Amino acid sequence: MNDNQVPPLSAFNPYAADAALREAVAREGAASAHEFLHARGGEIGSAPMQALADAANRAVPVLQRFDPTGARRDVVEFHPAYHELMGWLARHGAASGPWARPGPGAQVARAALYYLYAQLEDGTLCPTTMTFAAAPALRADPALAAQWLPRIAACQYDPSFLPAPQKRGVTLGMGMTEKQGGSDLRANTTRAVSAGGRAYRLTGHKWFFSAPMCDAFLVLAQAEGGLSCFLLPRFAPDGTQNSIRIQRLKDKLGDRSNASSEVEFADAHAELVGEEGRGVATILVMGTYCRLDCVLGTAGLVRGALTHALHHARRRYAFGKALVEHGLMRNVLADLALESEAALALALRLARTFDEDEEPAQLLRRVLTPAAKFWVCKRGPAAAAEAMEVLGGNGYVEDWPLARIYRQMPLNSIWEGSGNVMCLDVLRALAREPRCEEALMAELAQARGGNAHLDRAIDGLAALARDETAARTLTQRIALALQGALLVRFAPAAVADAFCASRLAPAAYAGGAFGTLPPGAALALILQRAWTE
Repeated sequence: MNDNQVPPLSAFNPYAADAALREAVAREGAASAHEFLHARGGEIGSAPMQALADAANRAVPVLQRFDPTGARRDVVEFHPAYHELMGWLARHGAASGPWARPGPGAQVARAALYYLYAQLEDGTLCPTTMTFAAAPALRADPALAAQWLPRIAACQYDPSFLPAPQKRGVTLGMGMTEKQGGSDLRANTTRAVSAGGRAYRLTGHKWFFSAPMCDAFLVLAQAEGGLSCFLLPRFAPDGTQNSIRIQRLKDKLGDRSNASSEVEFADAHAELVGEEGRGVATILVMGTYCRLDCVLGTAGLVRGALTHALHHARRRYAFGKALVEHGLMRNVLADLALESEAALALALRLARTFDEDEEPAQLLRRVLTPAAKFWVCKRGPAAAAEAMEVLGGNGYVEDWPLARIYRQMPLNSIWEGSGNVMCLDVLRALAREPRCEEALMAELAQARGGNAHLDRAIDGLAALARDETAARTLTQRIALALQGALLVRFAPAAVADAFCASRLAPAAYAGGAFGTLPPGAALALILQRAWTE
């Protein structure tokens, strides 16, 4: 019986359906990954993978602090679906691809895989990201790199609770935040006392300790020479369990499949990474790669929300025709499609800067990373809420994935530096290194002459205030100009013109309600591009 109810989307390929993604992968240097990504897309969109994602989020992790005899265990137990998903990610290089198989386009190919998977399940991406991001930070210590980088590059997931040398592959986490400090890392009070050589003993706590079942963690602690970075393994060198006491798991809004915890260290073994007193600089190498994944993950979530909204709107009927045939709904969906493509274009352009070692790319990366993280992650929750509204009441219940996407959205804006931290980082980049601004303007200049609204927006950047109170305005305008420039250069004119008119025109209010594209926007062409079924 046709009851006008639309079943959840399943058995589809998010890579094959996404023309903008395929184009971005090719132009940003990863065309050789096309077949790999097409195959992975088919798996990500399959009903079995979607069932795993649902199961992993319904059965939240459980902390086992003690064994039946009262001895400390400090073990977190996960649903089998979580382990299956983690195995899939490791096997396909989501945590180690560019390190295991370096080469041209490796970062972009891995970014595209991450973007696709984010449309499925995001809790498992937390330890995946941290493992990926820890690798470049560990290079600060050749001895630790020699031990741990081959384990990261193994592309294997091993959930057994054993010392790292006995495992087929490892995952790494991080711990920076303490109760009294938050983003003010230099207020950390955890103490590190030298135990000879590069070994130290740590005593203190972490208020947020991500993915506590990882095999090791990069953490910050106060040593004699100042705030320093340490590698804290779950097992000490003698094979005994390290003194990492898990106090409780966080009861989070989203990210339900993944465990986040509060921990205390009781004379725990750790090894110095880099130099004493250089802890923030050392661990922020990891943080930069994590920020890249925050952008990629949110772009993927926006795309996932759009996909479910389009699927529903094409099959649900009201007042005698499909929702997508109603003019106002077409405006909303087309606006969401613009937001999604702009986020994707910016995310993969950012990923390419991680593939390139030349100075211009590094300078652009320095300002683009915090700007992209601020704006893409700020837009995510609004996009998810709008997509949920397309489904009406069905979107608000847990039978459909929109509720999970919506709950997940705010995390990437908070993780690895909230919005204000990102905007202040943009200010620092522009103030301390004038060549960052030169690299930014050189990137924007490549789109000059393609759209009058964009040209005026680029010209207007120079006039914006560079003080703390105006940092959000500056960062938003930079991100929007970069998105507009990428679309003008590479997207169809219908997409680029509608984006610039709605986000960059003098009368535009970027950040307002979706569904306010101006008259004359080519809604049909935008929607046709958005999803090829």
